[in-house]
Amino acid sequence: MASTANPVQYSIKTPRISSLHLSSTKVCCAKVLNSTRSPTSNARRPLNFLPLPEKKESSPRVSFCGEPLKFSGGSQQIRRRGTVDFPVVSAAAADADGHAHEIEIEVSDGYAESFGERFPALVTGFFFFMWYFLNVIFNILNKKVYNYFPYPYFVSVIHLLVGVVYCLVSWTVGLPKRAPINKELLVILTPVAFCHALGHVMSNVSFAAVAVSFTHTIKALEPFFNAAASQFVLGHQIPLSLWLSLAPVVIGVSMASLTELSFNWTGFISAMISNIAFTYRSIYSKKAMTGMDSTNVYAYTSIIALLFCIPPAVLIEGPQLMQYGFKAAIAKVGLFKFLSGLFWIGMFYHLYNQLATNTLERVAPLTHAVGNVLKRVFVIGFSIVVFGNKISTQTGIGTAVAIAGVAIYSLIKANMEEGKRKAALAAPS
Repeated sequence: MASTANPVQYSIKTPRISSLHLSSTKVCCAKVLNSTRSPTSNARRPLNFLPLPEKKESSPRVSFCGEPLKFSGGSQQIRRRGTVDFPVVSAAAADADGHAHEIEIEVSDGYAESFGERFPALVTGFFFFMWYFLNVIFNILNKKVYNYFPYPYFVSVIHLLVGVVYCLVSWTVGLPKRAPINKELLVILTPVAFCHALGHVMSNVSFAAVAVSFTHTIKALEPFFNAAASQFVLGHQIPLSLWLSLAPVVIGVSMASLTELSFNWTGFISAMISNIAFTYRSIYSKKAMTGMDSTNVYAYTSIIALLFCIPPAVLIEGPQLMQYGFKAAIAKVGLFKFLSGLFWIGMFYHLYNQLATNTLERVAPLTHAVGNVLKRVFVIGFSIVVFGNKISTQTGIGTAVAIAGVAIYSLIKANMEEGKRKAALAAPS
């Protein structure tokens, strides 16, 4: 048999990865660096079929080096922040002809820090400002409504009703997404909602009966009731330093009450009942750790509390409202101002409570405790200026002493809670 005249050699090129490494240099897009082949590589050659190798080549050796992916940031219930650094993947390979190829690829997520992550202190300050602002506006508008519509049970229903409608609309648009609730969660949240409803209604009864500044002075006693309930109901041992810090609160409220020009027993007793109700709300809230986010918990609590508030409003104030309550208010300020006033106090009530919750989630307990005390000072001061309430010297001194006592108590308790938290983190798991 005659031999082939023009044999042609054919080779199959299979790249062999010689190294793979990670580089910290970032590239916006994938880059493929390929060396230029020799012009002779495309020349026609004679075919020459070579036998396949009997022994398979060993798998290419791949080595990895470089820094691992980095994730950093804080985790809280409402917000999540963090940065992700993706390294560049570089690979060098050689084909059968020995031509080198360098491939450099970066996987980039296109992440950019938001304004809140770049300026967290500024955003937290804005939260505090809006919390104070909405609270002050609510207290002022609320008291103005009581000047021509003194029906606190009905107004309490409006507060919660506007908030519930706001929550339902938010759920409808998915901001936030509604968390499912079952019978077990309903049973857990019902005592919390009942105490919330009772405390809210009694606060409004006090607001309608006495000056706003005096109601907030009485409500400064709430830490005293919290400590008493923790000691005698829950069985928690309260340190002597906390009890001593509450002495100025009791003394200050007593001094302010003795010479308060707007004092009456309805306003005083209602504010005290409100303190007790909110104390038990805190106790039941600690027992009702559902794992649900705070926004949904507050929404469900508002809905259940509204159901508790409607019956007493209908039974106690219903007949008066139908006979002359609505007519008298509309005759004084007009229908539009009457309805818009009720709407806005309900909206401000819900928003300032929601902002208080969101602010608590952004800061440490100590910062929130100080902020809560300063909030009460702002409300008392602005209410005196706006309504021109005349206060005696003794009332002013008593209010200042009570607020100072609350500040001392809040600082001591916040430091204790922070110490417990650090001890829990330091304990071996």
